[in-house]
Amino acid sequence: MTKSMPEIMRLGAAAVLIFLGLTGGSPRGQEQWGTLAEIERNEVELNRLQPPDRVMDAAGVKPGMVVGDVGAGAGRFAVLLAARVGAAGRVYANDIDPVGLSRIQERCRKYGIRNIQTIRGTVEDTGLEKASLDMVFMIYTYHHLDRPVALLRNVASTLKPGGSVVIITGDPDKGVWTTLPRKEALARQFAGAGFDLVRTETFLPGDDIFILRPRAKGR
Repeated sequence: MTKSMPEIMRLGAAAVLIFLGLTGGSPRGQEQWGTLAEIERNEVELNRLQPPDRVMDAAGVKPGMVVGDVGAGAGRFAVLLAARVGAAGRVYANDIDPVGLSRIQERCRKYGIRNIQTIRGTVEDTGLEKASLDMVFMIYTYHHLDRPVALLRNVASTLKPGGSVVIITGDPDKGVWTTLPRKEALARQFAGAGFDLVRTETFLPGDDIFILRPRAKGR
């Protein structure tokens, strides 16, 4: 029997929730992550729901960029960013969980990736170098943050002039992430952290992509 779109979306959301059990934003034990092979199997569905090339194209990721992945988990997107920025670029994968960071290091060894560096941060400090990044990604991370405004202010300090922040989070109006904040509430938090919302991309089936830049001084 053909499934309706809401049924398909619920199935997609279930796959995402399974994935987030492995790679969410809070500390977790080794047994909760599973092996790297198990993590990669769960990522297949999430990559279908968030086509990596379309996401990176929308964000403007280019070869040679220096990019931070804040809340990188086990590195699903960090390795994709590393491939896009190439040998001339670099990815700094941040998380508060050392087990997730160890999975990223395991990926790098497995696939011979040399342009990712892992960074352990705290709930308010990414540990990333000031004024060093062209772009920061936060994918399924923002709604896990204990102090989102404080962390965003820290993220702002890591950007080069003209740098941007890309936040991907579930949209409750799309019928999947019904308990998450709506666009208006997020926009107020972004503004409170000193960011302008440059644009919102809505092409993902259950999520939105928010592209932010630090507000110009004096505004």
